[in-house]
This record gives sequence, C-alpha cells and structure tokens, in this order.
Amino acid sequence: MGPNMIGTDTSQGKGQVLSNIVACQSVVEVLSTTLGPRGMDKLIVDGNGRSTISNDGATIIKLLEIVHPAARTLVDIARAQDAEVGDGTTSVVLLAGELLKLAKPFVEEDVAPQILVKGYRMACELALERIREIAVPVKRDDPVELRSLLEKCASTSMNSKLIQSQQEFFSKMVVDAVLMLDQEDLNEKMIGTKKVTGGGMQDSLLVDGVAFEKTFSYAGFEQQPKHFDNPKILLLNLELELKAERDNAEVRIDKVEDYQKIVDAEWTILFEKLDKIAASGAMVVLSKLAIGDVATQYFAERGIFAAGRVQDSDLQRMVSATGAAVQTTVNDVHGKHLGSCARFEERQLGEKRYNFFSGCSEAKTCTMLLRGGSEQFIAEVERSLHDAIMIVRRALKNQTIVAGGGAVEMGLARYLREQAKTIPGKLQLVVLAYAHAFEAIPRQLCDNAGFDSIDTLTQLRKRHAAGEIWAGVDIANESVTDNMAAFVWEPALVKTNLIAAATEAACTILSVDYTVKAAKHSDQLQSALPGVGPDGVPRGNHAGHRH
Repeated sequence: MGPNMIGTDTSQGKGQVLSNIVACQSVVEVLSTTLGPRGMDKLIVDGNGRSTISNDGATIIKLLEIVHPAARTLVDIARAQDAEVGDGTTSVVLLAGELLKLAKPFVEEDVAPQILVKGYRMACELALERIREIAVPVKRDDPVELRSLLEKCASTSMNSKLIQSQQEFFSKMVVDAVLMLDQEDLNEKMIGTKKVTGGGMQDSLLVDGVAFEKTFSYAGFEQQPKHFDNPKILLLNLELELKAERDNAEVRIDKVEDYQKIVDAEWTILFEKLDKIAASGAMVVLSKLAIGDVATQYFAERGIFAAGRVQDSDLQRMVSATGAAVQTTVNDVHGKHLGSCARFEERQLGEKRYNFFSGCSEAKTCTMLLRGGSEQFIAEVERSLHDAIMIVRRALKNQTIVAGGGAVEMGLARYLREQAKTIPGKLQLVVLAYAHAFEAIPRQLCDNAGFDSIDTLTQLRKRHAAGEIWAGVDIANESVTDNMAAFVWEPALVKTNLIAAATEAACTILSVDYTVKAAKHSDQLQSALPGVGPDGVPRGNHAGHRH
C-alpha cells in the first residue's frame, strides 16, 4: 500500500521513531543554552508582534508554538514541571532530549523500542531510589537555620535568572513572602505581584497585606481621606449607582409628577444603602462593582474612603488579609462582617497611585511590588520570582535537599554505571546510556559558561569516583567544588519530579511508531479509499456490470 492509501498522512516504523527524535532534538537545541547561571535569554515574538524576553524554560516552550506532535510532549513535561515544582523546566526538557538522543543509535540498529522503554524505566526507578537515599533532611525546629536554608534554595533558583545580581535582596523578599502565607496549604496565589514601571530593582517592595492600583474613580474622589490607622473595612459585591434601579424595571407613567416620584424613590433607595454603610462604622469601602459619583461624594463628606471596580483577585486577597467577608447586601451588616488592618494609605508609585493595606492582623497574604526600567524586564523578574517562590514552598513542604550545579546528576550517572554491571543482556547497555544522559546537564552548564566541558566532566568523574557525592560545577571559579558546602541547594523533589517526567516523555515518544494524520473531510477520505467512489458506491472492474 502506498503511504497515502486512505487520504491520510502516514509514516511508520523505525523511520517514524527517528523522525520524532530529531524533532525533539530541535526543541532541545533552542532551550539548552538557557541553562545555568551563564545561560542566555531568548527573545520570542508572537504572531501579534508582542515580544517576550525570557530565560524560563516553561515560558519559552509555551511561546514557541510547536507543531510537531511528538515534540509537543516536551511542552507538556515543561508545563507539568512548572506547575508541580516551579523550577527545573529547562533541565527536564534537556534530560528528555538527551535520553532520546542516546536512544537513536539503538533504534538505528533495530533494537526494539520496548527494550529501550523497559531499560529506561528500570534506570529511572534506580535513580529515584538513589536520590531518596542521599537527600539531606532539613531541621525545622530552628527558625534561623530553616530561614537560611530557604534563602539558599531561593538564591540557587535565581542563579540562572536575570535577577542574579540582586539575588540576596530578592531571596530575602521571597522567603518573607512565603513565610507570611498560611503554613498549612501555602497557596502561592495569595502572593500578589504588581508590576510598576520605573525605578530600579532595589525599589521593589513587599507589603504585608494587599496593595493594588487606584481604581476608576468618580467626581468627589479627591475629597476622600487618603490614609487611616486601624480602619474598619467593608467589602461589597454591590453596585452603588443611580442608574441601577431604573435599568431593572419597566415603568409606564401618564403624569410628570409620577416620573418625579420614581426619580425620588431611586435616590431614596440609594441613600438608604449609603446610610447603612456609614452606620456600620466602616472607614474603607471596597466594591467589586462600580461606586458612582453620588456615592463617592456622600462618602467624601463623611470621611470614608471608597473604591469601586476592584479586581476579583485583589478582593479575594483582601478577604484573606483583613478577615472581612464580601457582602452582597448592606442590610444587617455588623462589626463581625468588617475587616481591619493596621494602616491604610494611598501612595504614588511610578506614574500611578496605589492603595496599600498593610499590617493586617489576619494576614495570610502579601503583595510584591516589582520595579524596573521596562515592562519586559519586570515581566521576566516576575517569572524568576515565581520559580523561587515555588522552590521555597517545596523546600518547606518536603524537607529534603540536594546539591545543584550538576552534582546530583554526576552522582546518579556514576551510581547507574555501577548498577548496570549487575544487569545482564541488552538492558545493561540501555541503563549505561541512561547514566550517560545525566551528564548532559553539567556538560551544558559548562558549555554555557564557556568552560572546557570535557576537562570539567573528567574532574567531576574523578571526584565522584573518590566518593565526593556533592561535587559539582563551580561557575564562579571555573572549577569543581563541593556544592553542598557552597550552598547551591535545591529541594530533592525538583530532581525526582524532573527525572520521572523526562523518562516518561522519552518512553512515550519512543513507543510511537506510526502517525496517522486524519484527512479534514470525510468525502476526501471516501474518494481516496480503494474501490469506493466519492458517494460511497463501490467502483472498479465489477461496478456497473450486471450478473
């Protein structure tokens, strides 16, 4: 049968596996130079002309718009790594690519992909067991020690990012932010980030509460007070505008006086609501819906601050910070429904005004205000901090760490080589290939920094053979060092997740030996079927003959 026997695009067998491997290789090539402290950034321009400069593997791979079906698997593992652990997105793609690259010669020599998959899975289990053995547990009872550990994990994550020059400043900020969260569920969504163009990186702030940009404001806003100490805060999901009542009903009238009554009634309804809000004792009123100009002026006269059209995410964080509950009516509002914070103020930041709610008693939330010269730059700072926040969360939840900088990978490569000796048959070669794949990460670290990778890897092999399990690449001094002592630390979970995800992806891609691309139209499919006409009627030598 020809390749196009049913109007579909097919490729199969060994050639298919090889072409899938080559496709994945090209994705890995793009990402590999972003790895490590000396990694380069990528500038990606999307179809709408928006440009993004990033060093974050998951961000780059999302923006690449990869079409090849097998290479799309790499996008999935990068996203999964980002969602699960937050960091190690470049490494996971690199490792999966290296596993595929080393599988290529086996496929060319007609080794069945099933054997490769079996060997890789076996090696993966051995590697994960080994990490659990050597990972160093962290003591939680000493808060000072715990804090310094978290800061080291955060700064290791920032080593390869744009904010490397300020990593001490930002690692403190990230650890403060994570320690402010509810320690039970550590929900990273409770850390708000706001990007404010202008100023330097060091002007970034961490607010122990909520800060958001001044919302759309009506006439009378200027007369409202702009700061309070210990104010009572009322959160609403309610519109305080005149037009609301009129829009909701159809009224037929004969006399002008009747119309006047309707207008008066509308004002009465609005003022009743406003009187109830004022009577509740709230000093700050925030609403998800609009607060109109009549209401704004009413509040200004009574020295109450009001802001309408507050974003839902900010309102949710206000609930978490102040202990207030969002009200959908102003009837029966009591003190227990109101929240409070130590200080409210409106301040100028860059070219915009921001509302700050700080010193919140219930605070299980905080806000990072990031500053920088350009929007591109701040967006990349935000992505870098997201990685660091996730790493600190993981270190708090799973208290075991390993050394970074290629140390774990070299250790695993050596361990698997030892283990391979005990495995008979072809699987031994597959496990050896898997062991070799780990060396791709320290090799890439060296290449990106401009070091002689062969020389460095030889030194690392020697150190690991001598039992130094934490020997890794020392980027600062172009040599090899004990990365556990040099405080290049990562949560063990990053590595276990990375290895499992990369192995799964490689095995999935190796298992595919046939691609069928379905034709767009069924009639096209019909007409291409041998012996069948476009209308589904059989044709050929016998068509039309009567027997």
